[in-house]
Amino acid sequence: MPYLELAGFGSVTQIRYTVLRFDLLSALVKRWRPETHTFHFPCGKCTVTLEDVALQLGLPIDGSPVTGLSAFTDPDALFYQLLGDSPGDGESYFSGVQFTWLKAKYGQLSTTATEGELMCAARAYIMHIIGGEIMPDASNDKVHLMYLPLLADLSTVSSYSWGSAVLAVLYRELCRATDSKVRDIGGCLSLLQSWALYRMPFLASWSGRLGIGQSYNVPLYRLMIEQYARDGFIWTPYRTLEITAVVPSSAYVHSYIWCTNAPIINFNMVEWYYGDRVLRQFACEVGEVHGKNKRGKLVID
Repeated sequence: MPYLELAGFGSVTQIRYTVLRFDLLSALVKRWRPETHTFHFPCGKCTVTLEDVALQLGLPIDGSPVTGLSAFTDPDALFYQLLGDSPGDGESYFSGVQFTWLKAKYGQLSTTATEGELMCAARAYIMHIIGGEIMPDASNDKVHLMYLPLLADLSTVSSYSWGSAVLAVLYRELCRATDSKVRDIGGCLSLLQSWALYRMPFLASWSGRLGIGQSYNVPLYRLMIEQYARDGFIWTPYRTLEITAVVPSSAYVHSYIWCTNAPIINFNMVEWYYGDRVLRQFACEVGEVHGKNKRGKLVID
């Protein structure tokens, strides 16, 4: 649908469903440090970055923050204005809208649909992507209504930094996961799993042999990471010809901010992005000055 491309969500629609391996994700969470937003592996510190979001999801990572009103006095009016219909009390709970209703909106378009109906269907589809794919909550059956006003003008949707909003949710959920079960959190866990398999391909071979989501496999993944991540961790996986050949040039437009330091925002969720902590992920080598102590003697970091 042209309106999805116009809004900057065309690439996300191409993402295939991923079977989450919660045992692998649990092993990653044990390595997460909330105070620095990084994983601590035997090879060093690393994290999911704006580069990962841009190249894997194709979402804009620069622009206006994803924020605005989060409560509405007349949600039905907003539904009718932007989606052409209201789900009613049976499908709407508090400020969320059920996926079943959204699917009905974009899944039953007629061949004679008007431009207005197509735009409403595109908004419904994007809302489903936001709540079901890139920023799901633990229930995974509805999406918050606060995102809908940002979709009013489809030509300006891509001006928002949706990529950094996704990363803010993932960081927040990873911090929560240190005290809860991985199954009980939301966030783009498929992005986290893909990030890990790109950098530690030795985990992929084991994923096919181990049972899906079995808790007793968590120690095995931890052991694999401990034994092989030091030499087997790939810092720049996206530089292979197989990947550069398929990634569109538009994904690199904002590459100059991949290693920046800045807050990343998703409404009332504000997390800090420390790009300079993981410079090896951007093919930046540590200079000689970092190999010396304050007295000028060479040291090993």
